[in-house]
Order: sequence, then C-alpha cells, then structure tokens
Amino acid sequence: MPLSAVLLALAAAFVHAGWNILLARAPDTEAATAVALLTAAVVFAPVAALAWDADSSVLPYVAASAALELVYFALLAFAYSRAELSVVYPLARGSAPVLVLVVGVVALGTGTSAAQVGGVVLVACGIVLVRGLGRAPQGAGVALALVIGGCIAAYTLVDKRGIEHANPVTYLELTMVPPALVYAAFVTRARGVAGVRAAANLSAVVAGLATFTAYALTLAALRRGPAAGVAAVRETSVVIAAVLAAPLLGERVGRMRIAGACVVALGIAALAR
Repeated sequence: MPLSAVLLALAAAFVHAGWNILLARAPDTEAATAVALLTAAVVFAPVAALAWDADSSVLPYVAASAALELVYFALLAFAYSRAELSVVYPLARGSAPVLVLVVGVVALGTGTSAAQVGGVVLVACGIVLVRGLGRAPQGAGVALALVIGGCIAAYTLVDKRGIEHANPVTYLELTMVPPALVYAAFVTRARGVAGVRAAANLSAVVAGLATFTAYALTLAALRRGPAAGVAAVRETSVVIAAVLAAPLLGERVGRMRIAGACVVALGIAALAR
C-alpha cells in the first residue's frame, strides 16, 4: 500500500479517536454531542451543496440511516457519560464489523473466508480482554458498547446500498442533518438553551469538525490504496483511543485492556480481507 494511503488512514484513525475523546471528556457529554453534530451539519453544508449529486431514490436510505445514526449518537453520548471510553470505544468499533459479517452470511447469503472467521475469534478474544479478567466487570459499558456496535453495523449495511444513489459527501450531509437537529432539540428541551450554550466551546466545535474530517481523510486514503489495507490501518483508532484514555481522561487503562484493544484491531483487519 502506498505510504500516502497509510499516512492518510492513520490520520483518520487519530482524528476519529480524537473527536470521541473530546466528547467523552466534556462536562456535559450530551450537550457537547449536540453542539458537535450541529457544527458538522452547518459547516459542511456548503461543501455538500457544491458537490451535490443525489437521486430521489436515495431518500429511503437516508431516512433509515439518519434514524440509526440518531440512536448511535444518543447512545454514544450516554455511554461516555456513564462508562469508560477505553471500554466503550474498542468494543463498539470491534463488534460492528463482526455483526455486519454475520448479517451478510446469514441474511444476505454472502460468503466468508478463513481470515474473516479468524477475525471474529480475535475480536471476541479482544472483547474479553478489554472487559477484564479477574476484576469487577465493566458490565454497563460492555452492554452499551455492543448496542452501539449494533447501530454501527446497521447503518453500515444501509449506507452500503444508499451510497449507490448519491456521492459520498452529499450522502453524509443528508444523513447527518436530521439526527443533528433532532438530537439538539431533545438535549435543548432536557438541558435548556443555557445548558447547550454552555457546552458550545472550542472542544465541542473541534469534535464536530473532526467527524467530517475523519471521513474525508478515509476517502482520500481509499483513492490511493486498497480498501482492505485502508480499513486495517484506519481501525488502529481503537488502540489509539485506549492508549490516550489514560492521560487525557484519567482512566485506569492497564496492559490487559491495551492488549485487548490491539487484538480487536487485528481482528478488524482480518475481517477487512
């Protein structure tokens, strides 16, 4: 794989892990997430308008994906306010491709390979390590992470078909605007305008910009390298997030959890083959 593709995919991994950390460290995670989503939808609207290309046939996919992403962001914010990022992030990112593979094999009749089966085993082992052995289990964090992984898997399957009816930038904007507006309205009703305004700081704005930036970097990497290689490098974000959770979030991230995140990343790489 060309070095430029590796560097772009690695940058996407850092940016993706970064915006999750910014939201997780916010005093009010839900309000910060609302601000981030609105920022992303507003700032990148002109970009989507300039690149606009969508058929009316995309609308059912947009509706389904937007609904799933609304649940995804709501659960993600909820999880980060109640569980450790070094548990939630690796497990959510790791379980999603496993679920996509399972649905593809069981429901869609797609084939699988020995490498993908090995990837499932690695992800499962990594989840056990991240969860922890011989200590108090991260029960709530694990449960939330797996549900979030289910949301990621679901909108991934929808988007795989939806992207056939619109260009990537247009499609991303269309699926981002509804959850941004609905979630912001929900949080504003719960927190009040003052609560949301208090969360409108530089970190939340940067997190919003980073959601689109990570996607753009991934697209740029895909233009320069094979999808399997890009996906493998991109998912090093699970290791990056776990490592940075200790100094930036004050989480107690031991060697076993770091090892688990590494095993999850290896499993995802195998699933991408």
